[in-house]
Amino acid sequence: MAGRVPSLLVLLLVFPSSCLAFRSPLSVFKRFKETTRPFSNECLGTTRPVIPIDSTDFALDIRMPGVIPKQSDTYFCMSMRLPVDEEAFVIDFKPRASMDTVHHMLLFGCNMPSSTGSYWFCDEGTCTDKANILYAWARNAPPTRLPKGVGFRVGGETGSKYFVLQVHYGDISAFRDNHKDCSGVSLHLTRLPQPLIAGMYLMMSVDTVIPAGEKVVNSDISCHYKNYPMHVFAYRVHTHHLGKVVSGYRVRNGQWTLIGRQSPQLPQAFYPVEHPVDVSFGDLLAARCVFTGEGRTEATHIGGTSSDEMCNLYIMYYMEAKHAVSFMTCTQNVAPDTFRTIPPEANIPIPVKSDMVMMHEHHKETEYKDKIPLLQQPKREEEEVLDQGDFYSLLSKLLGEREDVVHVHKYNPTEKAESESDLVAEIANVVQKKDVGRSDAREGAEHERGNAILVRDRIHKFHRLVSTLRPPESRVSSLQQPLPGEGTWEPEHTGDFHMEEALDWPGVYLLPGQVSGVALDPKNNLVIFHRGDHVWDGNSFDSKFVYQQIGLGPIEEDTILVIDPNNAAVLQSSGKNLFYLPHGLSIDKDGNYWVTDVALHQVFKLDPNNKEGPILILGRSMQPGSDQNHFCQPTDVAVDPGTGAIYVSDGYCNSRIVQFSPSGEFITQWGEESSGSSPLPGQFTVPHSLALVPHLGQLCVADRENARIQCFKTDTKEFVREIKHSSFGRNVFAISYIPGLLFAVNGKPHFGDQEPVQGFVMNFSSGEIIDIFKPVRKHFDMPHDIVASEDGTVYIGDAHTNTVWKFTLTEKVEHRSVKKAGIEVQEIKADSEHKLETSSGRVLGRFRGKGSGGLNLGNFFASRKGYSRKGFDRLSTEGSDQEKEEDDGSESEEEYSAPLPAPAPSSS
Repeated sequence: MAGRVPSLLVLLLVFPSSCLAFRSPLSVFKRFKETTRPFSNECLGTTRPVIPIDSTDFALDIRMPGVIPKQSDTYFCMSMRLPVDEEAFVIDFKPRASMDTVHHMLLFGCNMPSSTGSYWFCDEGTCTDKANILYAWARNAPPTRLPKGVGFRVGGETGSKYFVLQVHYGDISAFRDNHKDCSGVSLHLTRLPQPLIAGMYLMMSVDTVIPAGEKVVNSDISCHYKNYPMHVFAYRVHTHHLGKVVSGYRVRNGQWTLIGRQSPQLPQAFYPVEHPVDVSFGDLLAARCVFTGEGRTEATHIGGTSSDEMCNLYIMYYMEAKHAVSFMTCTQNVAPDTFRTIPPEANIPIPVKSDMVMMHEHHKETEYKDKIPLLQQPKREEEEVLDQGDFYSLLSKLLGEREDVVHVHKYNPTEKAESESDLVAEIANVVQKKDVGRSDAREGAEHERGNAILVRDRIHKFHRLVSTLRPPESRVSSLQQPLPGEGTWEPEHTGDFHMEEALDWPGVYLLPGQVSGVALDPKNNLVIFHRGDHVWDGNSFDSKFVYQQIGLGPIEEDTILVIDPNNAAVLQSSGKNLFYLPHGLSIDKDGNYWVTDVALHQVFKLDPNNKEGPILILGRSMQPGSDQNHFCQPTDVAVDPGTGAIYVSDGYCNSRIVQFSPSGEFITQWGEESSGSSPLPGQFTVPHSLALVPHLGQLCVADRENARIQCFKTDTKEFVREIKHSSFGRNVFAISYIPGLLFAVNGKPHFGDQEPVQGFVMNFSSGEIIDIFKPVRKHFDMPHDIVASEDGTVYIGDAHTNTVWKFTLTEKVEHRSVKKAGIEVQEIKADSEHKLETSSGRVLGRFRGKGSGGLNLGNFFASRKGYSRKGFDRLSTEGSDQEKEEDDGSESEEEYSAPLPAPAPSSS
């Protein structure tokens, strides 16, 4: 091994971004002959690779020139020279790829590509000189975003002259129609010098040996950082099949700070760091890869073939321009003893579901294929899951081999809307055994022969396919339908409904204190309730829930901020010297603020235009209690827009909902503490958030520690139903309702739990989850409150990261107004590939009359895109990173409460 390391190290440093540099002598015969190739007419937008934006900026469209991969796991490379000689800066990346066809893409910068052809097999390598990785896209990972003012330096005397694009085509069944692929990435470049320059720090092991059969093998890398400060904002891990987890840290004064931790079996794109990390001169950078040698019959070494292994951590950073270094490496372990104190998380593999496993980068096969233990077992016929090709092939058969229609809908989504209604009509007609109305010769006896059997078989296969698209969620465990004659109008949403973070919204960087409440005022402005410099921790209350930090005084800064929903500018602020530990916030139809303070044990009604103080106060200051005049850490308020009735969830140490008149007079209360592991309806453990459904006369409660949502009739207080899903995990922190939809956020998982912290969108009528979402910038830690507007915009405030995120509705929504009593009404379908700006803008098309036949078109369209994503938009990018300590209880550190006492009886 000693003689092998130096030459291997040279090769890896020349090609640090990929092991594709290990070239076969026969690879030259694989090079494509053509050096020029006209773009296919299917590659719209690629005929102008350089697009001027203004006098200083331009876009560069780097695309595959109409390729057709013939084998699965094909890697194609192509290059493009920088169109300017002077220095420029890459400031943004936009992927141009479909998850149907491309598994992942990598973009490198270098001075000379490995081939001069229009494209080539990547077996030949990427570049003849050092290749710096600039960008990675994988279908199951978040996009890479550069912070404002940060750019990759290219061109000029020191920057890369060429871009090399590598595209991995995993499953090529999508190419059965022989369409040509033009996937790639668009770059936004500017000639304006950037104050911060992005770069790459590669940590790589060159001498790791994994003994055969060894259960756990650690590969450690460490180097002292000896340069100007760098600021880490993203990371990427890479191993081959044996890698279980890769973790990277900054070690300063004996303290380990996580840079990134991820399973290398997940998509190997760049992931944003959970918290920004700065690295200064003298810090130690440390990384560990955990491998297993189980299943191997020989020792495994570091190398470039699929039977070898690699241990790489790519750290993407930025530095001040005057000190910037674009590429640094670490291939040693200068401080092995330091790893004795590495955090335990670095040794814990991250569970990966089989359908999320990343196909690894292209490494040439060797004669030692028998070393690889990951054998593919053939599926039994009855367990077969239909793939992309089967899906579109089925569509083609349903439409009578209409490949043209299938092609338009699969590869030209911008043209889809124009032919959508025709496609729907044709499928409906086929299913109903009607004439499709075609002009070709398939008519008469040939068209009718065996039609009934054929259509039945097709529909059966189609529904088998649909059943594989979305794994069944845990159903609503208790769902009480309206009684006959109780028909109430409730919009029902189905279809491809997806929330995405508004990455251009700067409010994520507001950084107030602990964000405890978010709401929307009548002008649709965002209102934030935060704790300033006060923090809720284990010292805040005694065992009787009496606040212990009154000596700090009230929060001296404004705790209520009114935020412009577009640019996040602070429009107005208030709430100074009023609160000690803010919690819940809601806004009534007249624009009044209703807030709770868990230290004061009170509820306040505030007029935002009145600076003279609260206009109504419920509860007694600093006095916890459970009677009609006291609260004990109340959590939230809801005000009925029709009756003015006030509902208070009370709270951490009372398990009840209390109703007051509009003037603040006690009316009634209901609820009791949960008993046992299976709480009954009306029992609560921390009723944490409220959502009114006025037109149905219901009040829904986030029963936090019971991880469920309970809904009650507001007039009789009768229990209506429970919504509970396994994906909620152990907590439901907050909920928000808009017509037809219920939004929720759960809590941070306990150690060993599988359910990540995330947001949920549910069909209110059925309780089913129709979307799960997370932020791209930063990560949820304790998403404490959520509010949704009727145009589909959602805001979430996090009490641990002091962050507010904005999410917007994308993709397609299908909206049907139905009467729960069974009255049939007209269906309305909204179809948009862009964000939905207003509720009036949702209705773009209309089906007339009621549907019939065996095919549910709503389910068809909902499933179609869901299948193309295969659930990848719901992937947890955190894996199991967000873990609690083993001794964590159900209460969070931020919201600590003493053990709950038995509720005291109410007094009249």
